[in-house]
Amino acid sequence: MSILQTQSLYHDFDGMQVLSDVNLEVEEGERHAIIGPNGAGKTTLFNLINGDLNPSGGKIVFKDHDITNYKPFKLARLGMGRSFQITKTFHNMTAFDNVRLGVLSRRGIRFNLFRRVDKMKEVTQETEEILERIELAPERDYLASVLSYGKHRSLEFSMAMTTEPELVMLDEPTAGMSRELTKHAIKLIRKLTENKTTVIIEHDMDVVFALADRVTVLAGGTILAVGTPEEIRNNQAVKDAYLGNTED
Repeated sequence: MSILQTQSLYHDFDGMQVLSDVNLEVEEGERHAIIGPNGAGKTTLFNLINGDLNPSGGKIVFKDHDITNYKPFKLARLGMGRSFQITKTFHNMTAFDNVRLGVLSRRGIRFNLFRRVDKMKEVTQETEEILERIELAPERDYLASVLSYGKHRSLEFSMAMTTEPELVMLDEPTAGMSRELTKHAIKLIRKLTENKTTVIIEHDMDVVFALADRVTVLAGGTILAVGTPEEIRNNQAVKDAYLGNTED
């Protein structure tokens, strides 16, 4: 059953066509990767889905709701969470406080200086459980600004998950990571997105093939192929357009 669809989606910038007739289907519970060469339109597609851009034509459907032109905050209320290529955390707050803000938001509790959130035992317990899960408990009292890049990304992933979204959007989650950090990120993403529908834009094919259940390949603003990682790996048109000859 599809949880997310784009129907004849079209977009241009000042008359320059970027996407044309894109019909994407993401099944409930799957990890779905979107890949393509530079200029294929994958980032534009991601931004149309998450509400940062409005399409020039076509429709976007999430959980049977027409969400075309919805703003990001409204999508979050419907159950869409997202993580960014550039981390979005509060650098002057600790790892604990960053995660706690996400927990408070999901519970509908407003943070203010006159409310003793440190006395809310359930909020504190849930925050600590999340930090344990993402292996950040030892750094709970570190400011986000001093965390290593890998730890910072872990914090950012977890903040995207604190609202318990039904659909998780990940924009190049391993960008800038070493091979060792990438392996750790793959493990963490698997853990955090278990039983969650996930859409991933990623340029690292090792990451894509390690995480994705299905892959959509964009080329020239249109969908070139859709299939399992193995089907995409063996698709000659995809090799020609993006992956290169993997048999060499």
